[in-house]
Amino acid sequence: MADSSNVSSCYANTSTPYIYAPAVGKVYYSATFTTLGLISNLIAFIVLIKSCKETRNQSRSFFLIFLGGLVVTDFMGLLVTGSFVISFYVTHVDWSKSDPTCHFCNFMGMSMVFYGLCPLLLGATMAIERFIGINLPFVRSSRVSKKRTVSMVLMVWFIAGSISMLPILGFGSYHIQTPGSWCFINITSKRGDWTFALLFSLVGLISIATSFFLNTVSVVTLIKLCCGAERRQRRRDHEVEMMVQLILIMTIATVCWCPLLVFIVTTALAGTGYTVKYLLLWIRFATWNQILDPWVYILFRRFTRSSVGSNLGSDLPESNEKSNSTPSSPTSPSSPTPLLVGSES
Repeated sequence: MADSSNVSSCYANTSTPYIYAPAVGKVYYSATFTTLGLISNLIAFIVLIKSCKETRNQSRSFFLIFLGGLVVTDFMGLLVTGSFVISFYVTHVDWSKSDPTCHFCNFMGMSMVFYGLCPLLLGATMAIERFIGINLPFVRSSRVSKKRTVSMVLMVWFIAGSISMLPILGFGSYHIQTPGSWCFINITSKRGDWTFALLFSLVGLISIATSFFLNTVSVVTLIKLCCGAERRQRRRDHEVEMMVQLILIMTIATVCWCPLLVFIVTTALAGTGYTVKYLLLWIRFATWNQILDPWVYILFRRFTRSSVGSNLGSDLPESNEKSNSTPSSPTSPSSPTPLLVGSES
């Protein structure tokens, strides 16, 4: 009877019945998709390690820790979920027969939720860190350390893991989805399923909204500082670089995740069944986030550095002219100091 109950919980108890259809997808697509993502994140991780060794700027080193946590999360998410999907298309296994106790289904459902929420929560955490770093630099310098930054990444993983564990504890449930290659949140009118689906979506949407608001404020503040009188007193090329990367990460997360999160909210509130092809489409949209994220670090890091360098470097001739026309001692406060772009990171 226990097995029967478990079968009902992840194979039959749904408003959209599971249909075993291994011919719906092909292993080539999933394998290529997963391999591309794994290679991209591996390259990004190597780039980040190199950047960590080269950087001498404290705020950038903290930011790189968050990026490292994001890369590791994306890599493991593709590795775990991709392994399940590829094995299904290779073996054409029917989970309802090979996993009647729902252990694998629950594990994959947990993985989908955990690796889905982590990038969104990390994006919001990075937005908070950059907001404090730009708007309250003295508070950040006195209270934020590498140890606390690592603790914040671990806390994000803990929160996402705790949420993903709720269906195992009886709050909501996971259900296998057509064509039988993956498991995800069971969106039904039952109170537990309905509440958990809304919880997952709202946590994601609130994280995106938080990132958008704080990043907007940080960008406005940074523009004022860069265009103001402090421009020559405090170098901000590394801050511009970090904000550009963070804005791109937020944009990718918004485009990839909002359709799925809104779809889950509207489906849960409507209390009716959903079209499986739309759920599968938005899931694939969301998964692209794990593939596109690493290219922000790989490509746009060098692009933003060269752009900032060309913009700030335009002041060098003027400074040199003033230095030649009005000689002063090396220790004079009025002596112009050239901007050495890229020397801190």
